[in-house]
Amino acid sequence: MPTHDETEHFWRDYDALTEAEKRSFERAVAKFVHDLRIGRFRRGLRVRGVEGHPGVYEMTWAPNGRATFQYGEPIREGEPHIIWRRIGTHAIFQQP
Repeated sequence: MPTHDETEHFWRDYDALTEAEKRSFERAVAKFVHDLRIGRFRRGLRVRGVEGHPGVYEMTWAPNGRATFQYGEPIREGEPHIIWRRIGTHAIFQQP
């Protein structure tokens, strides 16, 4: 199971989401974790690098829902460590 952390900015963004948006994100994270385990992200999550921000990636969790993350130093050997940076609409890309 991958480990994770969240930035303070992520939590402020997350608190602003509706309950339905939070559930949608949680469903996407379950898929994300599964895909991390098998080593390949499904097309529907649209995981890719954020242009102009090396090492920062985005994941789509709703039609206008995006979350950005980066990989951190592994906490458990052989397991990825994810740092969630931002969550919300396309507006998060102003400061991913």
